[in-house]
Amino acid sequence: MERTHDSLRRGWTTGSCATAAARAAWRGLCGGEFPDPVTITLPGGQDVAFALAGHGHAGDGGAWAEVVKDAGDDPDVTHGAHVRVDVRRGARGSGVVFHAGSGVGTVTLPGLPVPPGQPAINPVPRHMIRTALRDADGHEPDVDVTISIAGGQDMARHTLNARLGIVGGLSILGTTGIVVPFSCAAWIDSIHRGVDVARALGLPHVAGCTGDVSERATQALYGLPPEAMLEMGDFAGGLLKYLRRHPVGRVSIGGGVAKMTKLAQGFLDLHSRRGQADMARLAERAHGIGAPDGLVAAIAQAHSVASAFALAADAGCPLGPVVARDAWRKAADVLAGTPCMLDVLLFDRAGTLVARHGPHPVP
Repeated sequence: MERTHDSLRRGWTTGSCATAAARAAWRGLCGGEFPDPVTITLPGGQDVAFALAGHGHAGDGGAWAEVVKDAGDDPDVTHGAHVRVDVRRGARGSGVVFHAGSGVGTVTLPGLPVPPGQPAINPVPRHMIRTALRDADGHEPDVDVTISIAGGQDMARHTLNARLGIVGGLSILGTTGIVVPFSCAAWIDSIHRGVDVARALGLPHVAGCTGDVSERATQALYGLPPEAMLEMGDFAGGLLKYLRRHPVGRVSIGGGVAKMTKLAQGFLDLHSRRGQADMARLAERAHGIGAPDGLVAAIAQAHSVASAFALAADAGCPLGPVVARDAWRKAADVLAGTPCMLDVLLFDRAGTLVARHGPHPVP
């Protein structure tokens, strides 16, 4: 398995695993021999071999094969999942027809890459499977392909699928076929798909929040439906940049005081590994609104943003509105030129609104 520059091991997407299982099952159905390992070609042209975890012929004239997903060193909820593909010959002229088996979800809302009513198998894995079957057969065969993932419905509870309108299990994902450890590509893609669903539903107002507390508070404040809530997490840039290309009428950004302070200081990735809040700059903001020297010094030496805000609150210093304003300016810079109304909300750990800036039109 290939390793990244920092020695983390790469893995394979569910789409790659399903492709390998489909190719092996089809070869087994056509010729009686199940290739093990089975080799597929990824979208980038790399040939990769997968070991089979199981295979066999079904009593109804079909065949099946199973691959265990290896996500490498990525903390992927589907690592170790058993991806099974059943194939059987389809009606003449039908081509490759996909079905959701146990543990694979079905799309119920518009805006996703596949329409409502279809199994949640994304376009790239569909193309990979079609190509693998065509390469094995010399032409695209008429075949029913059913993908199942043991325990997939339980795994899906730890994903954003329910919010995207994908019910009954996991999605079969992948654009390159490779999982890059800690790239968070799947999370960012889910944020983008959430925007697509909200736009397809015609929702006029969406909200991106950094965590559960701020999300619940923002949703309650505005009475927003679940489909309007975009689980932004630390990826403010991932959300805002996509909204710049795919705007909606109004955007609310909500988060705790620490994350929003980082946004105010120019960070678009709010994770701690990307940098810490600059307490000296926070103290400068307090100085700019007339905080006494003693408070400014105490904020500069505070061990956390939350404690700095507590010091300011005890002294009657309105630090929250300044941070909310500057966070709004950073978000507005990213959304510049779009017809969006934007507001930024700061919450404490209990979900109490500390400060809000906007809604105002972005410049």
